[in-house]
Amino acid sequence: MTKKELALENHKKGYNCAQAVLCSFCKELGMEEEQAYKLAEGFGLGMGSMDTCGALTGLFMLIGMKNSGGTENAGLTKADTYKKVRDYADKFREKNGSVYCRELKGVATGKILSPCDKCITDAVTLAEVFLNEK
Repeated sequence: MTKKELALENHKKGYNCAQAVLCSFCKELGMEEEQAYKLAEGFGLGMGSMDTCGALTGLFMLIGMKNSGGTENAGLTKADTYKKVRDYADKFREKNGSVYCRELKGVATGKILSPCDKCITDAVTLAEVFLNEK
């Protein structure tokens, strides 16, 4: 099963968008799925308020987990991690037209820019690109 298939299957099982993305990469992150699931719970539905897309925040958590130097190197990797997050947000925006859940779902306009499943698979694709660059 591919990462995209796993993420979509997880979403179908009731995982939110952030959980669907992050939990698909537990092995690569050295995390237990239960831990990743709990960590990502508050990020679904655009952080619960239709703000930044949950699938995208799942990608951001993955970037932080792989890029951060941790507490031993507190602050040394922060600027680079922020840059990577901005860069990947831009890539996601190019693919989907926005990074905001309410815009992606067309809440104000009635025009859906990108359905959740596409946001999830695009975030997974970008996660794979990021991991291949590491």
